[in-house]
Amino acid sequence: MSNRRPKVRRRLSLVHLHRMKIENDLILRAARGEETERVPVWVMRQAGRVLSEYRATRAQAGSFKNLLMNPQLAAEVTIQPVDILGVDAAILFSDILVIPEAMGLPYRMDEGKGPSFENTIQSQADVDKLSTEQVLDNLKYVFDAITTVKYHLQNRVPLIGFAGAPWTIFCYMVEGRGSKTFSMSRSMLSENPELAHRLLRKITDATIVYLKQQIACGCNMVQLFDSWAGILNKDTYNTFALPYIKEICLAIDTVPMTVFAKGAFFSMEEMGQLPCRTLGIDWHTSPEFARQMAGPDKTLQGNLDPAILYGSEEFVISETKRMLDRFGSHKYIANLGHGVYPDINHEKLKLFIQTVQAHQFNRS
Repeated sequence: MSNRRPKVRRRLSLVHLHRMKIENDLILRAARGEETERVPVWVMRQAGRVLSEYRATRAQAGSFKNLLMNPQLAAEVTIQPVDILGVDAAILFSDILVIPEAMGLPYRMDEGKGPSFENTIQSQADVDKLSTEQVLDNLKYVFDAITTVKYHLQNRVPLIGFAGAPWTIFCYMVEGRGSKTFSMSRSMLSENPELAHRLLRKITDATIVYLKQQIACGCNMVQLFDSWAGILNKDTYNTFALPYIKEICLAIDTVPMTVFAKGAFFSMEEMGQLPCRTLGIDWHTSPEFARQMAGPDKTLQGNLDPAILYGSEEFVISETKRMLDRFGSHKYIANLGHGVYPDINHEKLKLFIQTVQAHQFNRS
């Protein structure tokens, strides 16, 4: 019998971790436009109901908000996909609506109903009540979760931080809940554009402070989610959404940044000019169109239709390979074109990830 002892990974302090290289930095290199040995992959909503381990942890917390406000449990579900699915990055478990709550507009998250706000923004007086002064203090639980993740992740893979884009946050603050049309939010842009810009200004200021602190605590890259970009027309989006996204991108210059604007294919050329490293692409947008409109300098991320994962194993593999070949191996991060649906079999999701990681491109 061998007398050799098993190798034990020494736990490194946060100070040491900040100084050390990440073991698997494929996503960071792809975002920077560098050559990678293979295409990196992660999945939006990978820390979620698709995993039974997540459901068990959430049951322990008692509710969604209790879970995201508990740094230890939030860190646990952040790391679960790395251990279970083998993704190339962890993404912080949190919610985009922590920003309005930190500004003084609390929200509820009821099971099966989605988020809702008791109070909404309808007037200048409502905007004046919002404060950006206490954002860092009010979101301490998020920053504690980041440092906890970083300690337990031990630099195996990068940690992605995130926030909602100002237009998407605006929609929830004005409407008070999710909507198919967000007609109240859109009408404000026409009826009272000055008020709309004042609200967007405050959201943007809070978001910049928030993302900078995420990075200071250890996030290696960040993503901006503009979930409701596609409900606007091009001119309106370029007036009320893109300028604020650009401002956030300019402020976040120490780590790679991704902008994912779902449904905003009409502004792909303008998004190609944003000072961010990566553009997330939804499944409605073809890789060829995105490459043409965004230009050669951007890394693209996406964009398999999540519904593909309901298919057979053979179908998942063939569609994943087809997607990879259309995007190519350079300046590309594989992902879904939206968050994974909660009723998808996690083995199909794992198959998608493994297919990406094993794919060999024809380089002839």
